[in-house]
Amino acid sequence: MNDTLLFDFERHFDEKVAFKWFEENWTVSFVLCSVYAVVIFLGRFLMRDRQKLDLRVPLVLWSLSLSVFSTIGSVRTGSYMLHLLSSGGFRVTVCDTTFYSAPISKFWAYAFVLSKVPEFGDTVFIVLRKQRLIFLHWYHHITVLLYSFYTYREQAAGGCWFITMNYTVHALMYGYYAAKAAGLRLPRPCAMIITTLQTLQMALGLMVLALVYVWQNDTLCRSSDSNITWGSIMYLSYLLLFSSFFYKSYVKGGAKDTAGERRVKAE
Repeated sequence: MNDTLLFDFERHFDEKVAFKWFEENWTVSFVLCSVYAVVIFLGRFLMRDRQKLDLRVPLVLWSLSLSVFSTIGSVRTGSYMLHLLSSGGFRVTVCDTTFYSAPISKFWAYAFVLSKVPEFGDTVFIVLRKQRLIFLHWYHHITVLLYSFYTYREQAAGGCWFITMNYTVHALMYGYYAAKAAGLRLPRPCAMIITTLQTLQMALGLMVLALVYVWQNDTLCRSSDSNITWGSIMYLSYLLLFSSFFYKSYVKGGAKDTAGERRVKAE
């Protein structure tokens, strides 16, 4: 790709230093997740008899900043993915591992993995505002961080898809959160579309891992059986949980809302 399209920080980012750190320290992810779990559940206990905090403005700024970050990441990694698709075809996009070191995408692959730590802040807002904390939320945060650290350490095939999809969905998701926190009244289909995209992301993640398994070899589709296994378990669990969430929120719950509206109109 044309180097003139690169920003200076992308061009000068030293991915070899990042690879070395993750090779030696990727298990720090377990410590981070343990601290996260203690903080959120201890926080819920401490907030039990306290008044919820009004954090509307910080939440808007938080969500908006993550949306902007994810949008830029989506554009940069997506452009590299389109380059692979046009020059080598679909199989190359699945099997490529130069994504982690290519000039246009190397910084954004690294930034993606690190971003899973500050994204824990989503749960802090939920705890402090005393909103409902569902299993899917904290389970998703923990497992994504663990798998991201692990996959970046291995520079495993499939990362181009995983990271680009996540950036894209998060750009929309955090934009939606920012709008809701700002008090904007958004149509119900907006939430449905985002949950649908999240569910589709999980299905595509499973498909990519299946293809990596089929095409796996040491040079053209480099991965490991353990990465494919844990990734498949993770994506399958997400697919089931997001599908269940969609059903309960928009099918079963939607039917109840509609029935309730009919009763109100009848009265």
